[in-house]
Amino acid sequence: MSEHDSKEGPSLDSNSNIDPLERQPIIINHDGSITRLMQISNIEPNQDLNNVVLSKDVSLNPINKTSIRFFLPQKALNNSKKLPIIVYYHGGGFVFFRASSTVNHDFCFKLAEKVNIMVASVDYRLAPESRLPAAYDDAVEALHWLVNEEWVCQFCDMSNCYLMGSSAGGNIAYHTGLRCAMTVDGYGFDQLRIRGLILHQPFFGGSQRTNSELKFKNDRVLPLKANDLMWKFALPKGVGRDHKFSNPMVMDEGDNKCFDEIKRMRWKILFTGCDGDPLIDRQLEFVEMLRRKGVNVVEYLREGFHGMEMLEPNTDGPLFEQIKDLINLC
Repeated sequence: MSEHDSKEGPSLDSNSNIDPLERQPIIINHDGSITRLMQISNIEPNQDLNNVVLSKDVSLNPINKTSIRFFLPQKALNNSKKLPIIVYYHGGGFVFFRASSTVNHDFCFKLAEKVNIMVASVDYRLAPESRLPAAYDDAVEALHWLVNEEWVCQFCDMSNCYLMGSSAGGNIAYHTGLRCAMTVDGYGFDQLRIRGLILHQPFFGGSQRTNSELKFKNDRVLPLKANDLMWKFALPKGVGRDHKFSNPMVMDEGDNKCFDEIKRMRWKILFTGCDGDPLIDRQLEFVEMLRRKGVNVVEYLREGFHGMEMLEPNTDGPLFEQIKDLINLC
């Protein structure tokens, strides 16, 4: 038996020692408004031609107050060859961060520069103001909308598109991919053609504790209590952790049809994870499920922790090389 064969720990519901409300970083006020106590810095986009990557914000849905931040390598301005495009969904447990958050801006800036692609970073609605599936809806809306955006039309090869997400964004990229797989002819986005998914330390859950969750329960980035709190705020009210939004092992007949379409369209899925991530057991179980479904998965594991490439940017080189290889292979 391998170290990941036995994954299930105590049931979430039976563990009376868990108090997800202790030291919570978010407060729901009496009037229903939300106060986030976590201090997160933001950065403005910049189209200065002296930058190696240009960036700009474009409104997606004014009613929902969503937008997309685009990142374009400066050298594309003088190059007739069109670039692949990555549609990126940021992390933050569905509750924190924006596309404008410095950590996400810097990551997408480097992704565009090092892989030589355009990045469209979606600023989706956050929970608990907008619980799932709101983020999934925004993710799909962005795909329908961006094909008419000026930079995309001028500089991108829309037949060479990838959906990518980090942590909660990896969850969003996966569920968005399932939705896309069931559209007309597997695409349904006019000229846009999805070639694959890049799932960077995807955020999944379930009612059973895994060995890695228990082993890293006091993780400095994603401790168990924070993990619980994110799902408490993100899932629809009255829904448990074994809902398909959280637990990818739970699926219906429609999901199984999605995998048939994914195989037919020959999508490649890149999964990247770290051995010190509390989510690693769930992630590896997820990868094995995809392989049983016959999906083409490229697995990249390394030493490290959840969110490593975001929090320690000097470690992101190998990840970008994996992404570059995937795009060249597709």
